[in-house]
Amino acid sequence: MSDEEHHFESKADAGASKTFPQQAGTIRKNGYIVIKNRPCKVVEVSTSKTGKHGHAKCHFVGIDIFTAKKLEDIVPSSHNCDVPHVNRTDYQLIDISEDGFMSLLTESGDTKDDLRLPTDESLLKQIKDGFAEGKDLVVSVMSAMGEEQICALKDIGPK
Repeated sequence: MSDEEHHFESKADAGASKTFPQQAGTIRKNGYIVIKNRPCKVVEVSTSKTGKHGHAKCHFVGIDIFTAKKLEDIVPSSHNCDVPHVNRTDYQLIDISEDGFMSLLTESGDTKDDLRLPTDESLLKQIKDGFAEGKDLVVSVMSAMGEEQICALKDIGPK
């Protein structure tokens, strides 16, 4: 054929690996589902009977895990839905910068400086107050579909 070599760069960031397919009829309450391209926690599932044209339908009500908005979707129970890969990671808080970013310590000893303070008022107050008092704080970061947000805070005692 030809003598030249072809080099392909694989860029696996098309959003495909951020979710996996799961049959709609097997998704339960407290699970996760993608509704309108947003990762959601399922708070309500109802299944309708098979109708004249054959498919039972699942009605999902979900809460967006980052914005807390309520989203709904209706899918035939035999069809596949996207389910986000949701990870929770704990980091130790090192510093809070003036511009609203936090400096966090990872398990491997590296620092992570690309995470903003949370928008949730009570969590924000807890973090700022605890940090001002010199407490050792561990924040839980939830990540899904390329987004990250602080969802919880633990106090592991004074420094």
